[in-house]
Amino acid sequence: MLDARRILITGLSSSWGGQLAQELERDPQVEAVVGVDLQEPRHRLQRTEFVRTAIESEPLARILSAAAIDTVIDTRLTPDPPLGGLGAAREVNVAGTRRLLDACAQAATLRKLVFRSSDRRYGSGPGQPAFLVEEPPPWGDGRGSEAGAEPGEPAAGTAAQADVLAAERALAQLARARPQLTVTVLRFATVIGGEQRGGLVSLLELPVVPGIVGFDPRWALVHERDAIAALAHCVRRRLPGIYNVAGDGVLVLSEIASLLGKPLVPLLPAWGAIATARLLRALSVPVALELLVELRHGRGLDNRRLKATGFQYRYTGREAVLALGAQRRARRLLGATPDDYRYRPEVEEFLRRSPSVSRLPGRAEEREAGAGAPSDALGEGAETPYDTLSENELLGLIPSLDAQALALLHAHEATHRRRERLLWLLEHQLRLRGRSAAAPPG
Repeated sequence: MLDARRILITGLSSSWGGQLAQELERDPQVEAVVGVDLQEPRHRLQRTEFVRTAIESEPLARILSAAAIDTVIDTRLTPDPPLGGLGAAREVNVAGTRRLLDACAQAATLRKLVFRSSDRRYGSGPGQPAFLVEEPPPWGDGRGSEAGAEPGEPAAGTAAQADVLAAERALAQLARARPQLTVTVLRFATVIGGEQRGGLVSLLELPVVPGIVGFDPRWALVHERDAIAALAHCVRRRLPGIYNVAGDGVLVLSEIASLLGKPLVPLLPAWGAIATARLLRALSVPVALELLVELRHGRGLDNRRLKATGFQYRYTGREAVLALGAQRRARRLLGATPDDYRYRPEVEEFLRRSPSVSRLPGRAEEREAGAGAPSDALGEGAETPYDTLSENELLGLIPSLDAQALALLHAHEATHRRRERLLWLLEHQLRLRGRSAAAPPG
């Protein structure tokens, strides 16, 4: 039974908000999806209503009331701002969160709030346990535990950690004021793969992975697909409380580099954040103070609580790194072809509202897939990077590709080489992706 039917997503223009909206659109039990942001969406959306607005209490309260929203998902958190962007990040993370919660407090129809938080809340240091466990929520979790005083919080060693602590304290205040509201806090480990371009991913894109002299930090990782799936999982169920989101296992930085076929080179100084920041900037790596702290000690997360609710990760931490490497190879394979999608309000309004647009089953999907385009989308008659890979290399690469890339490669292989093992694996993976997209919630 779906626990959310009329949903509002903040941060619709981000990879988090856009992909979550796409996921929820595919659920026939979801009646309405509304996305708010100042920037236009960057993902193709079929039935999500986009409202261009800042995170301000008064307009958000009106939207929540008018659309009878029962569930809000806040995806806006900026956990790793660059050194020059701390003020802008605090506006989003703290002031913006408080304004959103003010609007939620006024919404009579609201029953659930899912908040994207970060494992930055725990900080990073040499005395931490191997796997950090969620503390009981200070507002009670609705399953017999009593709300009480907030547990001892770690000293905020960085600006981003202080922001996360402040945002979670504001959530606790709202949860106490409205005990009938289900508040779910998801503390995400470092997200890699897909569209993510954070500080760690920027480090891993370099020819060699720079480290700090004398340190080989632990890292908890989660693949982007699992991160979006975790948000959707909590939207579809009543799961009050705090949950870590991280793939199984903890890897040290040297192991991550090795899985990507790169050396870890300890070329960063052990002390002096400014010197380290300057060196990373010279390497064109977006610098966050949190990254500099984590390059010393990192952290590990206990993920058992979310798994106990029925959530199943597709990737372990190790598999997420391998998938990131496969994605980089696939990018070279398919070429650097940027998405040409651009949100155009007039076109979107026509496609959604006009009686002239065909509503026949399958037409919308055909248009999105580019029906009528040449079947060999990789180039007719021309050798591509795909043709330079051996059959065994392709067999190892194919399971990590998304549905669009699988369809492209299947069309190319069927037109040219027609190798039976590759065609069978491509068709098998496409069937798996189809079943996953069509699976009912819960």
